[in-house]
Amino acid sequence: MPFRAQHPGRALLLCLAVLAAAAGTSAPAWAETGTDAPQPAAPEPTAPIRLMMGGMAKIVYLPAVLAARLGYFRDEGLDVQVVGGPAGIDTSTELIAGAIEGAVGFYDHTLDLQSRGQDVLSVVVFQRALGLAELASTRSEGGRAMARSGSMRDAKGQRLGVTGFGSSTWVVTRYLAAGAGVAPGDYTIVPLASDTRFIEALQQGSIDAGMVEEPTATRLLSSGAAKMVADMRSVEGSQRWLGGPYAGACLYMRRSWVDAHPHETAQLAHALVRALRYLDTHNAQQIADSLPSELTGSDRAGYVQALAAAQPAFSRDGQMPGGAPQSVLRVLIGSGSGVSARHVDLAKTYTNNFVAGAQSDALKGAP
Repeated sequence: MPFRAQHPGRALLLCLAVLAAAAGTSAPAWAETGTDAPQPAAPEPTAPIRLMMGGMAKIVYLPAVLAARLGYFRDEGLDVQVVGGPAGIDTSTELIAGAIEGAVGFYDHTLDLQSRGQDVLSVVVFQRALGLAELASTRSEGGRAMARSGSMRDAKGQRLGVTGFGSSTWVVTRYLAAGAGVAPGDYTIVPLASDTRFIEALQQGSIDAGMVEEPTATRLLSSGAAKMVADMRSVEGSQRWLGGPYAGACLYMRRSWVDAHPHETAQLAHALVRALRYLDTHNAQQIADSLPSELTGSDRAGYVQALAAAQPAFSRDGQMPGGAPQSVLRVLIGSGSGVSARHVDLAKTYTNNFVAGAQSDALKGAP
Protein backbone atom coordinates (compact mmCIF):
# COMPACT_ATOMS: atom_id res chain seq x y z
CA MET A 1 0.00 0.00 0.00
CA PRO A 2 1.65 3.26 -1.06
CA PHE A 3 2.01 5.97 1.53
CA ARG A 4 -0.15 8.94 0.67
CA ALA A 5 -0.01 12.30 2.36
CA GLN A 6 -0.66 15.95 1.73
CA HIS A 7 2.68 17.40 0.72
CA PRO A 8 3.95 20.28 2.86
CA GLY A 9 5.88 21.74 -0.09
CA ARG A 10 9.22 23.42 0.01
CA ALA A 11 7.88 26.57 1.70
CA LEU A 12 6.75 24.80 4.89
CA LEU A 13 9.92 22.73 5.08
CA LEU A 14 11.94 25.92 4.75
CA CYS A 15 10.01 27.53 7.61
CA LEU A 16 10.75 24.51 9.79
CA ALA A 17 14.44 24.81 8.90
CA VAL A 18 14.58 28.47 9.92
CA LEU A 19 12.94 27.63 13.25
CA ALA A 20 15.39 24.77 13.78
CA ALA A 21 18.39 27.03 13.29
CA ALA A 22 18.17 28.36 16.83
CA ALA A 23 18.05 24.89 18.37
CA GLY A 24 20.78 23.31 16.23
CA THR A 25 20.83 19.79 14.79
CA SER A 26 23.39 17.10 14.23
CA ALA A 27 23.78 14.00 12.13
CA PRO A 28 26.25 11.15 11.99
CA ALA A 29 29.15 11.85 9.65
CA TRP A 30 30.88 9.52 7.23
CA ALA A 31 34.55 10.02 8.03
CA GLU A 32 36.97 10.90 5.30
CA THR A 33 39.26 8.00 4.38
CA GLY A 34 42.44 8.73 2.46
CA THR A 35 44.92 6.69 0.51
CA ASP A 36 48.25 5.32 1.66
CA ALA A 37 50.17 8.02 -0.25
CA PRO A 38 52.30 10.40 1.85
CA GLN A 39 50.36 13.42 3.00
CA PRO A 40 51.46 16.99 3.73
CA ALA A 41 52.12 18.11 7.27
CA ALA A 42 48.97 18.54 9.31
CA PRO A 43 47.63 22.12 9.16
CA GLU A 44 46.44 24.14 12.12
CA PRO A 45 43.17 22.72 13.47
CA THR A 46 40.07 24.27 11.90
CA ALA A 47 36.37 23.88 12.54
CA PRO A 48 34.89 20.92 10.64
CA ILE A 49 33.04 21.73 7.43
CA ARG A 50 29.91 19.60 7.14
CA LEU A 51 28.62 18.65 3.70
CA MET A 52 25.31 16.80 3.46
CA MET A 53 23.84 14.83 0.56
CA GLY A 54 20.59 12.96 0.08
CA GLY A 55 22.06 9.49 -0.33
CA MET A 56 25.74 8.57 -0.14
CA ALA A 57 25.54 5.84 -2.80
CA LYS A 58 23.95 7.97 -5.52
CA ILE A 59 26.35 8.39 -8.43
CA VAL A 60 25.24 11.98 -9.08
CA TYR A 61 26.91 12.94 -5.77
CA LEU A 62 30.08 10.93 -6.37
CA PRO A 63 32.50 13.89 -6.69
CA ALA A 64 32.00 14.80 -3.02
CA VAL A 65 32.44 11.19 -1.95
CA LEU A 66 35.63 10.85 -4.00
CA ALA A 67 37.07 14.12 -2.71
CA ALA A 68 36.70 12.72 0.80
CA ARG A 69 37.73 9.16 -0.03
CA LEU A 70 40.86 10.15 -1.96
CA GLY A 71 41.98 12.68 0.64
CA TYR A 72 41.53 15.74 -1.55
CA PHE A 73 39.83 17.74 1.20
CA ARG A 74 42.61 16.89 3.60
CA ASP A 75 45.21 17.93 1.01
CA GLU A 76 43.62 21.38 1.15
CA GLY A 77 44.01 21.47 4.91
CA LEU A 78 40.29 21.03 5.48
CA ASP A 79 38.47 18.90 8.02
CA VAL A 80 35.39 17.90 6.03
CA GLN A 81 32.61 15.66 7.29
CA VAL A 82 30.39 14.18 4.57
CA VAL A 83 26.94 13.51 6.00
CA GLY A 84 24.24 11.32 4.46
CA GLY A 85 20.54 12.22 4.55
CA PRO A 86 17.36 10.69 3.12
CA ALA A 87 16.40 13.21 0.42
CA GLY A 88 17.51 16.44 -1.22
CA ILE A 89 14.83 18.57 0.35
CA ASP A 90 16.08 17.58 3.81
CA THR A 91 19.54 18.72 2.76
CA SER A 92 18.16 22.16 1.90
CA THR A 93 16.42 22.54 5.23
CA GLU A 94 19.55 21.49 7.11
CA LEU A 95 21.56 24.11 5.20
CA ILE A 96 19.16 26.93 6.02
CA ALA A 97 19.00 25.76 9.64
CA GLY A 98 22.77 26.18 9.87
CA ALA A 99 23.29 22.52 10.74
CA ILE A 100 25.66 22.09 7.78
CA GLU A 101 27.95 24.39 5.83
CA GLY A 102 27.33 22.96 2.37
CA ALA A 103 24.59 21.02 0.60
CA VAL A 104 25.36 18.47 -2.09
CA GLY A 105 22.15 18.37 -4.05
CA PHE A 106 20.38 19.57 -7.17
CA TYR A 107 20.89 23.08 -8.48
CA ASP A 108 17.14 23.76 -8.69
CA HIS A 109 17.10 24.11 -4.89
CA THR A 110 19.13 27.32 -5.13
CA LEU A 111 16.46 28.95 -7.30
CA ASP A 112 13.64 27.72 -5.11
CA LEU A 113 15.32 28.91 -1.92
CA GLN A 114 16.14 32.32 -3.40
CA SER A 115 12.50 32.75 -4.40
CA ARG A 116 11.67 32.27 -0.70
CA GLY A 117 14.13 34.86 0.50
CA GLN A 118 17.12 32.60 1.22
CA ASP A 119 20.42 33.65 -0.36
CA VAL A 120 22.19 30.45 -1.45
CA LEU A 121 24.32 29.74 -4.48
CA SER A 122 26.02 26.89 -6.32
CA VAL A 123 29.83 27.02 -6.13
CA VAL A 124 30.70 23.78 -7.99
CA VAL A 125 28.51 22.06 -10.61
CA PHE A 126 28.93 18.27 -10.67
CA GLN A 127 26.75 17.27 -13.62
CA ARG A 128 25.77 18.86 -16.92
CA ALA A 129 22.63 16.71 -16.97
CA LEU A 130 19.72 16.11 -14.64
CA GLY A 131 20.97 12.60 -13.88
CA LEU A 132 17.49 11.12 -13.33
CA ALA A 133 15.27 8.64 -15.15
CA GLU A 134 11.53 8.06 -15.10
CA LEU A 135 11.01 4.29 -14.97
CA ALA A 136 7.81 2.29 -15.40
CA SER A 137 7.16 -0.83 -13.35
CA THR A 138 6.68 -4.06 -15.29
CA ARG A 139 4.82 -5.48 -12.26
CA SER A 140 1.69 -3.31 -12.47
CA GLU A 141 -0.90 -2.78 -15.19
CA GLY A 142 -0.45 0.98 -15.15
CA GLY A 143 3.31 0.64 -15.31
CA ARG A 144 3.14 -1.71 -18.27
CA ALA A 145 0.91 0.78 -20.08
CA MET A 146 3.47 3.55 -19.53
CA ALA A 147 6.27 1.22 -20.62
CA ARG A 148 4.48 0.38 -23.86
CA SER A 149 3.87 4.01 -24.78
CA GLY A 150 7.12 5.40 -23.41
CA SER A 151 5.17 8.54 -22.60
CA MET A 152 4.01 10.48 -19.56
CA ARG A 153 0.62 10.80 -21.26
CA ASP A 154 -0.26 7.48 -19.65
CA ALA A 155 0.59 8.77 -16.15
CA LYS A 156 -3.08 9.66 -15.68
CA GLY A 157 -4.49 7.58 -12.84
CA GLN A 158 -1.08 6.15 -11.94
CA ARG A 159 0.99 6.14 -8.73
CA LEU A 160 4.29 7.93 -9.31
CA GLY A 161 7.20 7.51 -6.92
CA VAL A 162 9.51 10.37 -5.89
CA THR A 163 12.04 10.81 -3.11
CA GLY A 164 9.87 13.33 -1.32
CA PHE A 165 7.47 16.23 -1.75
CA GLY A 166 9.41 19.29 -2.85
CA SER A 167 12.39 17.22 -4.00
CA SER A 168 13.90 17.53 -7.47
CA THR A 169 12.26 14.25 -8.48
CA TRP A 170 8.90 15.74 -7.46
CA VAL A 171 9.56 18.91 -9.49
CA VAL A 172 10.61 17.07 -12.66
CA THR A 173 7.82 14.48 -12.40
CA ARG A 174 5.26 17.29 -12.30
CA TYR A 175 7.00 19.10 -15.17
CA LEU A 176 7.01 16.03 -17.44
CA ALA A 177 3.39 15.20 -16.61
CA ALA A 178 2.27 18.77 -17.27
CA GLY A 179 4.13 18.75 -20.59
CA ALA A 180 2.20 15.62 -21.55
CA GLY A 181 -1.12 17.25 -20.64
CA VAL A 182 -1.62 15.40 -17.34
CA ALA A 183 -2.76 17.61 -14.47
CA PRO A 184 -1.36 17.18 -10.91
CA GLY A 185 -4.72 15.93 -9.66
CA ASP A 186 -4.79 13.14 -12.24
CA TYR A 187 -2.06 11.04 -10.60
CA THR A 188 -0.89 10.16 -7.10
CA ILE A 189 2.55 11.15 -5.84
CA VAL A 190 4.13 8.54 -3.56
CA PRO A 191 7.10 9.77 -1.45
CA LEU A 192 9.56 6.94 -0.87
CA ALA A 193 12.61 8.72 0.65
CA SER A 194 15.18 5.96 0.07
CA ASP A 195 16.38 3.91 -2.90
CA THR A 196 15.59 0.74 -0.97
CA ARG A 197 11.92 1.68 -0.64
CA PHE A 198 11.85 2.81 -4.26
CA ILE A 199 13.17 -0.54 -5.47
CA GLU A 200 10.70 -2.46 -3.33
CA ALA A 201 7.76 -0.35 -4.50
CA LEU A 202 8.63 -0.73 -8.20
CA GLN A 203 9.35 -4.44 -7.93
CA GLN A 204 6.12 -5.10 -6.03
CA GLY A 205 4.04 -2.90 -8.32
CA SER A 206 2.89 -0.64 -5.47
CA ILE A 207 3.93 2.27 -7.69
CA ASP A 208 3.38 2.30 -11.43
CA ALA A 209 6.36 4.49 -12.25
CA GLY A 210 8.93 6.65 -10.52
CA MET A 211 11.99 8.84 -10.87
CA VAL A 212 15.39 7.75 -9.61
CA GLU A 213 19.16 8.19 -10.03
CA GLU A 214 21.98 5.77 -10.76
CA PRO A 215 22.95 3.09 -9.85
CA THR A 216 19.35 2.20 -8.95
CA ALA A 217 18.04 2.94 -12.45
CA THR A 218 20.47 0.57 -14.20
CA ARG A 219 19.85 -2.21 -11.67
CA LEU A 220 16.07 -2.03 -12.10
CA LEU A 221 16.33 -1.92 -15.88
CA SER A 222 18.79 -4.84 -15.95
CA SER A 223 16.59 -6.96 -13.69
CA GLY A 224 13.56 -6.50 -15.92
CA ALA A 225 11.55 -4.89 -13.12
CA ALA A 226 11.42 -1.58 -14.99
CA LYS A 227 11.26 -0.06 -18.45
CA MET A 228 12.45 3.39 -19.47
CA VAL A 229 9.94 6.19 -19.95
CA ALA A 230 12.10 9.35 -19.85
CA ASP A 231 15.90 9.11 -19.78
CA MET A 232 17.49 12.30 -18.45
CA ARG A 233 20.74 10.73 -17.26
CA SER A 234 22.80 12.10 -20.16
CA VAL A 235 23.43 15.60 -21.47
CA GLU A 236 21.52 14.77 -24.65
CA GLY A 237 18.63 13.16 -22.79
CA SER A 238 18.28 16.11 -20.44
CA GLN A 239 18.17 18.52 -23.35
CA ARG A 240 15.57 16.38 -25.10
CA TRP A 241 13.19 16.10 -22.15
CA LEU A 242 13.87 19.41 -20.42
CA GLY A 243 14.31 21.65 -23.42
CA GLY A 244 17.85 22.95 -23.05
CA PRO A 245 21.22 22.81 -21.27
CA TYR A 246 20.91 21.67 -17.69
CA ALA A 247 22.68 21.56 -14.35
CA GLY A 248 21.96 18.72 -11.94
CA ALA A 249 23.94 17.92 -8.81
CA CYS A 250 26.18 20.61 -7.35
CA LEU A 251 27.61 21.95 -4.11
CA TYR A 252 25.53 24.89 -2.91
CA MET A 253 26.07 27.02 0.17
CA ARG A 254 24.71 30.04 2.03
CA ARG A 255 26.16 33.22 0.56
CA SER A 256 26.84 34.55 4.06
CA TRP A 257 29.13 31.58 4.75
CA VAL A 258 30.89 31.88 1.38
CA ASP A 259 31.48 35.61 1.90
CA ALA A 260 32.84 34.97 5.39
CA HIS A 261 35.03 32.02 4.29
CA PRO A 262 36.30 32.70 0.75
CA HIS A 263 39.56 30.80 1.34
CA GLU A 264 37.80 27.67 2.61
CA THR A 265 35.29 27.88 -0.25
CA ALA A 266 38.16 28.03 -2.74
CA GLN A 267 39.76 25.01 -1.07
CA LEU A 268 36.49 23.06 -1.29
CA ALA A 269 36.18 23.97 -4.97
CA HIS A 270 39.77 22.91 -5.66
CA ALA A 271 39.23 19.51 -4.01
CA LEU A 272 35.97 18.91 -5.88
CA VAL A 273 37.43 19.92 -9.26
CA ARG A 274 40.24 17.43 -8.57
CA ALA A 275 37.56 14.79 -8.00
CA LEU A 276 35.87 15.76 -11.28
CA ARG A 277 39.21 15.41 -13.09
CA TYR A 278 39.65 11.99 -11.46
CA LEU A 279 36.26 10.96 -12.83
CA ASP A 280 37.31 12.17 -16.27
CA THR A 281 40.69 10.41 -16.33
CA HIS A 282 39.85 7.02 -14.76
CA ASN A 283 37.59 4.29 -16.01
CA ALA A 284 34.55 3.10 -14.09
CA GLN A 285 36.25 -0.02 -12.76
CA GLN A 286 39.17 1.97 -11.34
CA ILE A 287 36.79 4.40 -9.67
CA ALA A 288 34.65 1.62 -8.20
CA ASP A 289 37.79 -0.05 -6.83
CA SER A 290 38.43 3.07 -4.75
CA LEU A 291 35.02 2.83 -3.08
CA PRO A 292 33.85 0.61 -0.20
CA SER A 293 31.15 -2.00 -0.70
CA GLU A 294 28.66 -0.04 1.41
CA LEU A 295 28.62 2.53 -1.39
CA THR A 296 28.82 0.30 -4.45
CA GLY A 297 26.57 -2.43 -3.06
CA SER A 298 27.06 -6.16 -3.47
CA ASP A 299 26.48 -5.96 -7.24
CA ARG A 300 29.76 -4.21 -8.09
CA ALA A 301 29.48 -5.16 -11.76
CA GLY A 302 26.12 -3.42 -11.94
CA TYR A 303 27.60 -0.38 -10.22
CA VAL A 304 30.46 -0.24 -12.73
CA GLN A 305 27.99 -0.47 -15.60
CA ALA A 306 25.90 2.39 -14.18
CA LEU A 307 28.95 4.53 -13.47
CA ALA A 308 30.37 4.04 -16.97
CA ALA A 309 27.08 5.25 -18.44
CA ALA A 310 26.98 8.25 -16.09
CA GLN A 311 30.57 9.45 -16.50
CA PRO A 312 30.10 11.54 -19.68
CA ALA A 313 27.53 13.74 -17.91
CA PHE A 314 29.97 14.86 -15.21
CA SER A 315 31.46 18.32 -15.59
CA ARG A 316 35.20 18.49 -16.22
CA ASP A 317 35.64 21.91 -14.67
CA GLY A 318 32.76 22.47 -12.23
CA GLN A 319 31.45 25.51 -14.09
CA MET A 320 27.80 26.30 -14.72
CA PRO A 321 26.83 25.32 -18.28
CA GLY A 322 25.69 28.24 -20.41
CA GLY A 323 21.90 28.43 -20.56
CA ALA A 324 21.39 25.89 -17.76
CA PRO A 325 19.99 28.32 -15.16
CA GLN A 326 17.31 29.43 -17.62
CA SER A 327 16.34 25.81 -18.34
CA VAL A 328 16.12 24.95 -14.64
CA LEU A 329 13.96 28.01 -13.96
CA ARG A 330 11.63 27.04 -16.80
CA VAL A 331 11.25 23.53 -15.34
CA LEU A 332 10.50 24.91 -11.86
CA ILE A 333 7.86 27.25 -13.22
CA GLY A 334 6.37 24.60 -15.50
CA SER A 335 6.09 22.13 -12.64
CA GLY A 336 3.81 24.41 -10.65
CA SER A 337 6.32 24.52 -7.79
CA GLY A 338 5.35 28.07 -6.87
CA VAL A 339 8.60 29.59 -8.08
CA SER A 340 8.13 32.82 -10.04
CA ALA A 341 10.68 34.33 -12.42
CA ARG A 342 10.24 37.77 -10.88
CA HIS A 343 11.48 36.44 -7.54
CA VAL A 344 14.69 34.87 -8.91
CA ASP A 345 17.89 36.58 -9.99
CA LEU A 346 19.64 33.77 -11.86
CA ALA A 347 23.03 35.50 -11.74
CA LYS A 348 22.94 35.23 -7.95
CA THR A 349 22.15 31.49 -7.86
CA TYR A 350 25.68 30.39 -8.81
CA THR A 351 29.27 31.52 -9.13
CA ASN A 352 32.09 30.23 -11.31
CA ASN A 353 34.72 32.27 -9.47
CA PHE A 354 36.00 29.49 -7.20
CA VAL A 355 36.16 26.76 -9.84
CA ALA A 356 37.82 29.16 -12.28
CA GLY A 357 40.60 29.52 -9.72
CA ALA A 358 40.86 25.75 -9.41
CA GLN A 359 41.22 25.45 -13.19
CA SER A 360 43.99 28.06 -13.18
CA ASP A 361 45.88 25.94 -10.65
CA ALA A 362 45.43 22.88 -12.85
CA LEU A 363 46.88 24.68 -15.86
CA LYS A 364 49.91 25.64 -13.76
CA GLY A 365 50.41 21.98 -12.86
CA ALA A 366 48.94 22.03 -9.36
CA PRO A 367 47.69 18.60 -8.20
